[in-house]
Amino acid sequence: MFSWRTLLIILILAGGFHYWRNRPLPVPPGSIAPNEPVQVNLSNGPEYQHNNYSMKALADFTVEARVLSKQTYSSDREAELAPVDLALGWGSMSDTAVLNQLSISQSNRFYFYRWENQPPRPPQEIATHSANMHLIPTSPELEKKMRDVRVGQVVKIQGKLVEIHAPDGWRWRSSMTRDDTGAGACEVIRVEAIEVH
Repeated sequence: MFSWRTLLIILILAGGFHYWRNRPLPVPPGSIAPNEPVQVNLSNGPEYQHNNYSMKALADFTVEARVLSKQTYSSDREAELAPVDLALGWGSMSDTAVLNQLSISQSNRFYFYRWENQPPRPPQEIATHSANMHLIPTSPELEKKMRDVRVGQVVKIQGKLVEIHAPDGWRWRSSMTRDDTGAGACEVIRVEAIEVH
């Protein structure tokens, strides 16, 4: 039998290891992911099956961006498809000098940012150079890569923006633009490749 002190020590060590493994990387000032995402809309994209879900590709999509925040999910319905969300930033939203003036978080499949006093960049620029992305892995190896990503790293994600349907009528559709905000503004990506820099 473990004593409560032994259990407490184990929990502290496990928590410390988890923090060390997922701690944000220090990044000097300057834009480290300068390019806009690339999207090619598909008029008749391929269709896929994922468990009991039907998935239709809406666009080829590539994004190379800085990881602003990472959140894993296991209890909502979407977690059956997308266990990891990444909040990503490109252009000015990949610059440490800008990000140090923002508080960034994720919760309930949303990405939030706020500032004190004045925004470090125009609010429209902040909104259009960052996004929350729901990632659907197409292999266990890709899922492991998603889970291992750390805040501050640059990731290059290639795949398809998708619309998903379930037999009971449930539907989940990707945003098709970087100009929207709020509910429905996140990208839902069937991930085919990830590179981490």
